[in-house]
Amino acid sequence: MTQLATLAKEVDEDKVTPGVLGFIVFAVMALAVWGLMKSMNRHMSKVDFKEAPDPKAETGVSEDAATKG
Repeated sequence: MTQLATLAKEVDEDKVTPGVLGFIVFAVMALAVWGLMKSMNRHMSKVDFKEAPDPKAETGVSEDAATKG
């Protein structure tokens, strides 16, 4: 215990460090981002990106001809 007291005296009092609280906050934020990314991957895998066919393209009529008409 006396060794920790001597290390505490060697720390510069003018220097600001994040300490344990800063590490805990950073770790919680990292876990939250990890959880959000995992959830996003799960939801994105459920999405079907196939587009429905365009009904105008099947009839062979272009958009210009359909609007003029």
